[in-house]
Amino acid sequence: MMERIICLAIGYVFGLFQTSYIIGKMHHTDIRQHGSGNAGTTNAFRTFGKKAGALTLLGDCLKCVFAIAAVRLIFRGSCGDILPLLSMYAAAGCVLGHNFPFYMNFKGGKGIAASVGMILAFDWRIFLICAVIFFGLFFSMHYVSLCSVSSYISALIILIIFGEMGFYGMERAYTLEMYLVMGALTLLALYRHRTNIQRLMNGTENKIYLGGKAGKKKD
Repeated sequence: MMERIICLAIGYVFGLFQTSYIIGKMHHTDIRQHGSGNAGTTNAFRTFGKKAGALTLLGDCLKCVFAIAAVRLIFRGSCGDILPLLSMYAAAGCVLGHNFPFYMNFKGGKGIAASVGMILAFDWRIFLICAVIFFGLFFSMHYVSLCSVSSYISALIILIIFGEMGFYGMERAYTLEMYLVMGALTLLALYRHRTNIQRLMNGTENKIYLGGKAGKKKD
């Protein structure tokens, strides 16, 4: 149990690096006072432009990659048989740090970019499949929120399939625990996107275009 708590704490510390907030401060503003009020990639794109959006995506993605790498480095000798599970706990901590940073009154982002880093560092095969799903939906529908939640749900399903195929080499109890942690992250992502989901159902969700054209400034 202590290893799990340590991994959560390590991830949370890495998650506190708020890329869009830092970029906003470089522009002498608080990104949470603009657009959707969300400290994430989509709002950085809308508020500061494509370069800021790309930097936010990269920074928020890498912090989860680094968190997982740190956990694997620390525990590969003592807990090598459950590294996939501990990596998932590190990712969970990073998403929580991103979504609920204590120094920003627990008002951060929605955790999608950090989760991209999680999937990339955890299993590149899942990352490639989810990337195809994300961009397939994006270029056909242009709803970032739909792309995000669809990819998250897909990642959970694929993780379970791979786990049941024995890809992660852990005992059954640890594999099931890994599913539960990923399931909790998926539910959190759905909750953080609840207003987007409602707008999708109502047909009022805004669209994003790489050319710079966007819908109403919501997120």
